[in-house]
Amino acid sequence: MSNATNHNSDAVVAAVPAVEPCANAGDTPAATVTPINHLYVHIPFCARICPYCAFYKDLLDRSQTSRFCEAILTDLDQQCASFALSPETIYFGGGTPTALTSSQLEFLLGGFRERLDLSLLAEWTIEANPGSVSARKAALLRKLGVTRISLGIQSWDNGLLKVLGREHNPEQAAQSFHILRAAGFSNINVDLMFGLPGQTIEQWKSTLETTIALQPDHVSAYCLTYEEDTEFFLRHARGELLQDTDADAAFFETTMRILEDAGYEQYEISNYARPGFSSVHNRAYWLGKDYIGIGPSAFSTVGMHRWQNVCDYRSYTERVLSAESAKGSTENLTNEMKRSERIALSLRMREGIAASELTHFEQETEEFISLGLLRKSNGNLLLTRKGKNLADSVAEAFL
Repeated sequence: MSNATNHNSDAVVAAVPAVEPCANAGDTPAATVTPINHLYVHIPFCARICPYCAFYKDLLDRSQTSRFCEAILTDLDQQCASFALSPETIYFGGGTPTALTSSQLEFLLGGFRERLDLSLLAEWTIEANPGSVSARKAALLRKLGVTRISLGIQSWDNGLLKVLGREHNPEQAAQSFHILRAAGFSNINVDLMFGLPGQTIEQWKSTLETTIALQPDHVSAYCLTYEEDTEFFLRHARGELLQDTDADAAFFETTMRILEDAGYEQYEISNYARPGFSSVHNRAYWLGKDYIGIGPSAFSTVGMHRWQNVCDYRSYTERVLSAESAKGSTENLTNEMKRSERIALSLRMREGIAASELTHFEQETEEFISLGLLRKSNGNLLLTRKGKNLADSVAEAFL
């Protein structure tokens, strides 16, 4: 499958002015250090807290956002002093990055353009919620070099949107999509969720068909999971919300069939793209590439080291602006941990994993092949359609 980025990325990169690349602190020049090509930036602000979301987020406080943006750029300066940053991908996630004002987005994204050599940039994604996108803001993001938008629609059913605690309605979702297209974005992802409380298979089919009619370039379709520290988790624990694994499997089968029939390639279990529009940034995670995370709660992985920033934007801001470390926890990875992650993530991808990686699991491999859960192809082991429904269980057998 093609891994090409969006069709207009070359034009965007060409429009970025030449800048000096990030320099590395200390006696070793940045050019002699292995460059880190992937950046994640966490913007935690939300107008409303969704009851299912386990990512770090906080209610939008306009009195705090400007100082927070200053901290993000200061953090970037600190990372530039420690690592050779040469981004091929940048991903602004949250939270809701587009909850920031246009002037704050201009300050923040402009600061990234000033500080980084973007000559290799292939993809710059920003997450957006329907209703937080105006024509002015969309045009600004396009002008600043963002090439890809991930739009959190989740459902086209108004009743289910209310169950999920979403602020938008279907009309606002469609309007936001059209605003982004009109602004020139030719790489738009639509986020959807299935397995929702009370959701029927007909509602899900309708959501998929409505999405396809818009012709997005990428669709992410996730099954609802009941994550700790969420309202939904507590309600699930009390028996108010129930999970039906058989129904979830039916939703997943329907997703694969309808999206593939519409020309979307399932290049990862939850992700579907038109040819050439798979997410370069997410593939970097799945392939075990190094990355730097900026912002509260953001993870970084460099070599055998992983760390997470503090999960509180006020503490994060104070630490960074006081020239203190924003790290909240650190972890030294082992070869075994790396191997386990590589197996689990590779099995989720269309290409699968090299059979040589599983030579110590010959019995398990043959059993899964005989059960119709795995198949061999060009020296790799891939999940079958049946196996994709049991991906976690298959991966666990090799860990």
